[in-house]
Formats: sequence, structure tokens, C-alpha cells
Amino acid sequence: MNMIEIERALRELRLSGIAETLSTRVMQAQAAQQPFLETFAAMLQDELDRRRSRLTERRFKRSGLDERACLADFDWRFNPKLPRSACFELHTLKFIGEGANALIIGKPGTGKSHVAKAVAYQATLQGYDARYLEADTEFARYALANTSERTVLLKDWVTPDLIILDDLFLARRISEHAAEVLQAIVHQRYKLRRSIVVTSNRVVQDWGKYLGDATMASTILDRLMHRCAMLEFEGKSYRLKEAASRIAVAPESS
Repeated sequence: MNMIEIERALRELRLSGIAETLSTRVMQAQAAQQPFLETFAAMLQDELDRRRSRLTERRFKRSGLDERACLADFDWRFNPKLPRSACFELHTLKFIGEGANALIIGKPGTGKSHVAKAVAYQATLQGYDARYLEADTEFARYALANTSERTVLLKDWVTPDLIILDDLFLARRISEHAAEVLQAIVHQRYKLRRSIVVTSNRVVQDWGKYLGDATMASTILDRLMHRCAMLEFEGKSYRLKEAASRIAVAPESS
């Protein structure tokens, strides 16, 4: 086989990682007089790297995340009372292997969503199937869906290794259908020992009021909190801080 035939065969075998770097690796081997096994190992690593990169990108796209959040980007000095060590403990993802959950409760703008997104993004990098949902928006979509669409949505929310329900009860009360799907998600994932991270501005004592059913709230919380880390976010709003920094004082006219 010549180089063209080899490249064609590699693409037919779906070894595009090797195909993309083949000519470079051949020149490298000739220039350095590398042993065959060393060159071949480098080519196999090219293929593995390409496949892992594609899988990671596929998991990110499937996750529903709108950004690649990172805890390293977070300004911990602005709110020194935030549970920093607990956030990094979540970021280790040990809780996913344990089938545990996390509730991140606190004031608006204190960084709850950023931390939840960072955990979800880290999960995609580590090979987990994660889903990020803006809870009230997605539950409203579920309420408007037909029966077959609801079946598909519920399956997509139950099967991943990790699901993020962000800003739960943002609009306070949720519909009866939304409450029912929340209960179904929590119940089914609890049986399967699959992890949930919930962020909310609402303290858990008020969930019965927002669900319109105290018994349902008790059932949901019983399962969520059985194996659960509780993180409380207090302090000043990052969003207000950023907004204030953008305000430009207009110069006085002469």
C-alpha cells in the first residue's frame, strides 16, 4: 500500500485520529529513526485522544449546559462565607458513584448555578452522562407536552448519571403536572441510585407551599435528603456586583 491507500483504509476503518497525523508521524519517525513500536504507539495515542475528545464534546452537547463553568473561575473572596470546601468536595464527583444528591440553597446571585454547572461540566469530562435543566422552564415545557413527548422527556431526565435542577421554584408555584414530574424524577432516580443536584432560592420548609401539596413535598424531600449534601449560600450578589461595575458615571457637561 502507498500512503494514499493507507489513509483511505484508515478512514474506512474509522481510524481518523491516525489518518489525520499519519504523514507527520512518518516524517517524525524517519527524522528521529524511531523504532516501529514507538511510532505505532504514538499513532494509537493520536487515535485515542481524538476519540476521547469527540466523546467529551458529545457529552457536553447532550448535557444542555450553556457554558463550560469551572470552580477555578469563581471569586471566592467576594463571599468568604460560602461553603468552599463542600463545593470542591462535590466537584470530586464522589457523590455520583455513591448515588447521593446535593441541595444548594441560598440567596439569588450568590453563585449556586455556577457551582452546579461546574460540577456538571466536570462530570462530562470524567465520562458521566449529565443533564442540566433550568427547572421551572423545563417543567413548564413538560406540562404543555403531549403524552408521548412527556414519556421521552421523563426518560431523558431519569436515565443520566447526574441531573441538575437549577433554580427550582424560581416562579414560586409550579403547575400540578410539573409537581408530578418532579416527584417522578426524584422517585425513579432514588430507586436507581442516580444523583440529583438541586439549586433553589427557596428554603426546603416552604416547598410544600410551592408544590401545593405538603405530603408530596415531604415525599420528595425524604428521598432527596436520604443521601444528600446540604450547601447554604449566603452573602452578597455577584450579579449586582457585576452590574455595579458596569455603571459608568456620565461626565458633567461644561
